[in-house]
This record gives sequence, C-alpha cells and structure tokens, in this order.
Amino acid sequence: MGKRKVLSEKALKDVQLPQEGEMFGRVIKHLGSELIQIKCADDKIRIGRIRGRLKRRVWIRDNDIVLIAPWDFKYDERGDILWRFTVGQVEWLREKGHLSKDL
Repeated sequence: MGKRKVLSEKALKDVQLPQEGEMFGRVIKHLGSELIQIKCADDKIRIGRIRGRLKRRVWIRDNDIVLIAPWDFKYDERGDILWRFTVGQVEWLREKGHLSKDL
C-alpha cells in the first residue's frame, strides 16, 4: 500500500461557480480540527466543515473566500466547504459580477 498522492493547488485551477443550494462565504476564524466559522452571502454566520477531499489538498486561512453548501437539516447553522478560491480567482469573480464587493 503506497502513500496517498496529494495534489497541489496548481492542479486545481478550474473556477467553480455556485450551483443550486450553494453560496459564497468568507472565513472568519478556525474553530479547530475541520470546523471553520464562515460569514455567508446571505449574512448568516455558519459553521463549515472541511470535506475529506479538501482536508489534505488545500489550506484554508482567515479571510479566504470559499464555496459552501448549507446542510438540509440545520440550514441556518451548518454547512460543508466545497471549494476555496485563490486571490486571482476572487478577482475574476468580482470582475464578472458573481461575487459582491462587501463579501
């Protein structure tokens, strides 16, 4: 059994836009382990969980813009982090009008 191959951020260049039920959010602070406090585009503060696929591939820091999918049963409180955007991707999203300037 070999080591798991960890891809760098350069391999993850495609920009993902929010699908139905997903939204943008800004990381406020880390709460420990895989939990992160996020201010979402609908002005609610949710606790986001880093999914297993992203845990080892992408480092999430304060003030990063992320794509979050709120849970069905705790819609106003919890969600899964699906994607972290780089600085260049955030600028592109703002230019195209996908991301508001206050977020």
